[in-house]
Amino acid sequence: MSPEASPDLDVFVRYFERTRWFGGKGRPFAVSGARRVGEVPTEAEGGPRVVIDLVEVSYHDDPGGVELYQVPMAFYTDPEGRLDHAFIGWWEDPTYGWVHAYDALHDREAMDAWLRAFDRAAGETGGNLHDAPSGLRFHRLPGHVLDLTAHSTLFSGEQSNSSVAYGDDSLMKVFRKITPGVNPDISVHEVLTRVGSDHVAALYGWLDWVDEEADGGAGTTMQLAMLQQFLRTASDGWDLALSSARNLFAEADIHAYEAGGDFASESARLGEALREVHDVLAEHFPTETRGPAACAELADAMDARLAAALPIVPELAAHADALRVAYARLRGLDRLAVQQIHGDLHLGQTLRTSLGWKIVDFEGEPAKPLTERLLPDSPWRDVAGMLRSFDYVPHVVERSFAEDHPEGAAQRAYRAEEWAHRNRNHFLEAYNGGALSTEQRILLDAYVADKAVYETVYETRNRPTWVAIPLEAVARIGAA
Repeated sequence: MSPEASPDLDVFVRYFERTRWFGGKGRPFAVSGARRVGEVPTEAEGGPRVVIDLVEVSYHDDPGGVELYQVPMAFYTDPEGRLDHAFIGWWEDPTYGWVHAYDALHDREAMDAWLRAFDRAAGETGGNLHDAPSGLRFHRLPGHVLDLTAHSTLFSGEQSNSSVAYGDDSLMKVFRKITPGVNPDISVHEVLTRVGSDHVAALYGWLDWVDEEADGGAGTTMQLAMLQQFLRTASDGWDLALSSARNLFAEADIHAYEAGGDFASESARLGEALREVHDVLAEHFPTETRGPAACAELADAMDARLAAALPIVPELAAHADALRVAYARLRGLDRLAVQQIHGDLHLGQTLRTSLGWKIVDFEGEPAKPLTERLLPDSPWRDVAGMLRSFDYVPHVVERSFAEDHPEGAAQRAYRAEEWAHRNRNHFLEAYNGGALSTEQRILLDAYVADKAVYETVYETRNRPTWVAIPLEAVARIGAA
């Protein structure tokens, strides 16, 4: 490949196509522009120049649209063979001349510059390091001293962002898809950290940049990354729950509560943790109690999502009337309490540490625009997400057992539902502190139904062999 003069935008096209985090794969797109945000300040001699570009992607399908993606790059004058796997391209950069560009998150020298910039921010007034030449702003919360000897390690397997661990000390999440404005993952973590919540990884700092030209010259903040506590020994909540269900199926014909890997006590602790997080968020973010019109509007939105799902998942038609009954009951409520919530909660967004449960990733549902993710919502949406996650666990395991043991399907189905029912109940009772009121039950039932409808569409499009899991839940909702 010959050098390109100034970044050839097709270089980014080829780069995006081979990344895991680019959300436009499978859609016709073009890179329509690239803008240099700035250079990460560094005091090291002989290291790479570490720059951040915002790359604009335009889609040519329906609904089309434009997205911004963050691309941190390490610029070297000569090729770096150790970084061949992270090579983006080479060109004549307007500022630095001929460069070989690599994804900076794969380069320990480049990532050391980020860590040291966060460290210097702790010594600045207010914990803010504003690098005037670049416009980058590194923010730090007081209390934690960073380990500057730690080497960086890029996590693999992530879908929408990129995370880098610095030894056992800290973890930096780099947001790939950038939306102007406050990222709730940062704003929520900041509040929960400042009040000393035990149920999140502590926030150490974040990086942003102000686009002075945006909003008619008023400027708009772009939040680019966050640095937080690294919970190295934590266990993923989804994985723990799967292990419990596997233990149940591996044992003789016993009840879920008799199994050695019974998960119910963990489900209860997780319910208590979520309640405490919701309580803190209600204390420190705006809350509102809306009237009947809000309940009707919410029910209408759920009805509309069902109508949109029916052509995609024809099997829903048999249960559509029953689902509409659940939404109609919601429409009959006279109030709706809303507040800051997680917005995309499931077992995969939880970690179990030796000190208890942690809840992670407060960005909200990735498919929603940031403006919607910032809006207050009912905490029962989070509860419904967790209940649906508990339902998935044993049915995923049930299917894996069926591949090797086709006999006994009816018994496994019974035990799967028993596991799900037991853990849903323990979680829900712990969260609510007792039985639900009629109003709470109506609201929760509607959110659970809405979530299950969403899942049928997702599974149909992405994992067709799993679509029976939410369809079975929809059938149970209809029967109820």
